[in-house]
Amino acid sequence: MNRYIHDDIDKNEFLVHRSVFTDREILARERAEIFSKCWLFIGHESEVPEKGDFKRKKVGGRNLVLVHSQDGVIRAFFNTCPHRGALLCRDDEGNSRVFRCFYHAWTFKNDGSLTGMPGRDGFPDDFNDDGSKDMKAVNRLESYRGFMFVNFDDDAISLYDYLADAKEYLDLVADQSETGMEVLGGAQEYSVRANWKLLTENSADLYHGLPTHKTYFDIKKQQDPDLKKVGLDGVGKSLGNGHAVVEYTAPWGRPVAQWTPIWDEDLKRDMEKMKERLTERFGEERADRIANHNRNIIIFPNLVINDIMAVTARTYYPTSPGYLEATAYALAPKDEDLAHRMARNNNFLEFLGPGGFATPDDNEALELCQEAYNNNQEVEWNDVSRGMVRGEENALGTDELQMRSFWREFDARMSKSFEKEVARS
Repeated sequence: MNRYIHDDIDKNEFLVHRSVFTDREILARERAEIFSKCWLFIGHESEVPEKGDFKRKKVGGRNLVLVHSQDGVIRAFFNTCPHRGALLCRDDEGNSRVFRCFYHAWTFKNDGSLTGMPGRDGFPDDFNDDGSKDMKAVNRLESYRGFMFVNFDDDAISLYDYLADAKEYLDLVADQSETGMEVLGGAQEYSVRANWKLLTENSADLYHGLPTHKTYFDIKKQQDPDLKKVGLDGVGKSLGNGHAVVEYTAPWGRPVAQWTPIWDEDLKRDMEKMKERLTERFGEERADRIANHNRNIIIFPNLVINDIMAVTARTYYPTSPGYLEATAYALAPKDEDLAHRMARNNNFLEFLGPGGFATPDDNEALELCQEAYNNNQEVEWNDVSRGMVRGEENALGTDELQMRSFWREFDARMSKSFEKEVARS
């Protein structure tokens, strides 16, 4: 038995110890071994398209600012003044050539270089010749298909290698548009009184869909009498490095090219043309995957991309073992016309939005789990065994293979901190 999981292939049993959801020491180890060493999603290139554009971000417990500098390079800086540490950029977003500290008025170009400071004559002539008082950049900022990630570990492997087989599924999202995808304005921010790993689990858990979101499916049945013609069926896969996916068919509409009767006939004709164009570009099989298959993609540790009735990228971070803060971004093709954009947004808000039929249900379920972990110390283990009797290949989407992939990576990374302690002692 490992420290956090019990993985017994012979008995088809996979258990997770509930202390991982409640223990403060474990959270401290997570911050050191996971959030300080893994690639973490900071945003999408479309958020800062023009020179001078910037966005404030919270990533891995750090305050950052993502900037499109005047030299055309997109950079990520730690959002703190090198002088006395005040938060340097206070606006959530905007466009500026400089950042000026509110506290002592030190001023920096948007490439991070110190350009002005009151009382300059009080410092040596060679002050900051070495650049040590410039804004500190995050050394590792890399992008894949417009999705941008940072890593606080200078020795980490490349983002390309880290993403492993997850790249295939990011491609399926990015290929929905010939002109590229863009983040829509207005990120959704909310909190949940639950451990962050529960949200990761839930996002790859097709098993809970029908019982937890029954109201949504009841409404869909009223809207479309032929709803059952498209079943909720698919596969769960491990993608390496803790990443995972559930890919499945479902009865709801997809704005990329799967029409639903709640939309008008003009939209249906347009979507048929979209499907034809996808087939021209990628062939029938890939076009069918892009248009008619849904994907819940987990990028270890804390990025979820739901490519379902709309596309959303959701990232989150724990402030305590039983509390997380989440940010969700909606993505859409840059060239999408108004009718499609409205259909997409309505589809998105109906299910994935903070007031939709899914997100409040999910948050309630996670908070109920967290409350039980806090109150029931005698029941120590969660069961994540479903589907082990079927093996690791071609598991049904309702199995929990994808969740086990996450937990194995979690356990491997967390165990390293104990190995270091043993070595030091």
